[in-house]
Amino acid sequence: MTREGEPGPRYAHRADNKRVAYEESGAPDGFPVFLMHGTPGSRRGPKPRGIVLYRMGIRLIAYDRPGYGDSDRFEGRDVADAARDVEAIADQLRLRRFAVAGRSGGGPHALACAADERLRGRVSRVAVLVSFAPSEAIGLDWFDGMNRDNQRGFGDGRHDTEIVVEEIRQRAARAAEDPRFLLRELMTQMGPPDRRAINDAALRGIIFDTYQEALRAGPYGWIDDVLALRRDWKFDLDAIDTTVTPVRLWHGEEDTFAPASHGRWLAARIPGAEIEVQPGAAHFDAMQQLPRMLRWLVDGQAPTGTDVLIGARPGQ
Repeated sequence: MTREGEPGPRYAHRADNKRVAYEESGAPDGFPVFLMHGTPGSRRGPKPRGIVLYRMGIRLIAYDRPGYGDSDRFEGRDVADAARDVEAIADQLRLRRFAVAGRSGGGPHALACAADERLRGRVSRVAVLVSFAPSEAIGLDWFDGMNRDNQRGFGDGRHDTEIVVEEIRQRAARAAEDPRFLLRELMTQMGPPDRRAINDAALRGIIFDTYQEALRAGPYGWIDDVLALRRDWKFDLDAIDTTVTPVRLWHGEEDTFAPASHGRWLAARIPGAEIEVQPGAAHFDAMQQLPRMLRWLVDGQAPTGTDVLIGARPGQ
């Protein structure tokens, strides 16, 4: 599904033949950057305008994780599996090197690409904004400082999967009946910093649009995302070699959706990772920080127009 007058998504096929929908914006010959959307979310989530990306020399690739938007569902997927999505798209586009950025629920999926052995040497840098930590993080009270809505959405620490799935199904059903339900619900959970950040009608429209697209085929991407984030991510953070793939994290100190303690915990477990925790900022300030993080991702990187993979799968 596309906005009127806009091109539809392109598709890559993973080795298991699952279809992954993606779209590109910015400079066609710029340095490639994959953008991992939040939870729930879609490829149409908040990002800099195409002209801004063009001037930055960035070829931005956003895709729907399995079960969202136009991507096939992969029931039972783990966070680590995101590396196979990225690999499929990168191979189709014949990309030898690329960077990865992830916001909120997309943060762990971006880190999975940094840790993946098959992508070693291909992922140049990873930027992570307002990410969650693993649910079984030792020494972290996962729900401390998290707003009630997100606590409920992740099961309040309960391990009854059926309760979590039913909660998401009910919220998705309400969103199907009333498309603005999720946005209104979101705004009731915001503190003053987030209200300031989202005090823009255009940004609210983008958030509404990405939620609508995310759930167009049902609640399955959202369900699978939450279950994947709740269980073992299937990769080790200390496997990330920041001498090969530098990692930078950003978090707002006042974040109540993914508390800043999550970002600090991640930074302490990834050897050599850099972190910035900004006082007075919160979860949705990450959207304003994204252009700066994107600049860091491409700093010193040459365009890859001629840097192609030999024997890569042809475009589809």
